[in-house]
Amino acid sequence: MSFPKADEASKAFFESLVPDSPGVQSRPMFGNRAAFVNGNMFLALFGSQVAVRLSDEDRAELLRQKGASSFEPMPGRPMKEYVVLPEAWRRSPAKAKEWVERSFAWAKKLPPKKK
Repeated sequence: MSFPKADEASKAFFESLVPDSPGVQSRPMFGNRAAFVNGNMFLALFGSQVAVRLSDEDRAELLRQKGASSFEPMPGRPMKEYVVLPEAWRRSPAKAKEWVERSFAWAKKLPPKKK
């Protein structure tokens, strides 16, 4: 199975959202990009989609926003904790950054991933 590749504009948008904070790592993943804290992914780029990992409450709130959707990198196989940010928010990056900050805060509370 091949994964969609991100174009340069999507990569730049993704990188503009990655928090400049201690412990945050942005690295390649399946030909795309992902950001991690304590080994936990909280931000993902998949083709042109940008997805954030959220608590149950925040996830429900974001899914009520026009254009947001569940993150499903393979048809029929959603990643239940992740939501795709609305495409229109590329023109309103402050909204996207707000949700990335919520995702980052949530992921920082998770137990560190063991190597």
